[in-house]
Amino acid sequence: MRSWLSRYWLRQWQSEPRECQCLEDVIAAVEAIRADPESGDLRDGPVFDPVRVRLIEIGEAVKALPERLLATEPALPWTQIAGMRDHLAHRYFDTSRAGVSANVGDDLPEVEIAERRLLQSVDDDS
Repeated sequence: MRSWLSRYWLRQWQSEPRECQCLEDVIAAVEAIRADPESGDLRDGPVFDPVRVRLIEIGEAVKALPERLLATEPALPWTQIAGMRDHLAHRYFDTSRAGVSANVGDDLPEVEIAERRLLQSVDDDS
């Protein structure tokens, strides 16, 4: 028997278009990462850990998006974004904080722009 929480979550998930929800999740995670740039250096554990979790959320959402949608933004390495999620989740001890910092600084703005375009295209198709 399912708990009330899992029934609630399932209703919420089924009641919204899944593509839109995944795209909105990515945008929210990017915004959360950018929210407090003065919080410190990503080499520090208390700063790195929340960013790591948000990057895992981004990768998980990207994995849930259909290939046909991702193909409309071919400039981004979607497979690598999803793979980063796996690495951060399963090989945490073996993660280069400098590499994550570079991805956050250099790549995250491009991901956000692409996700917003994808969200707009999904909204336009609805």
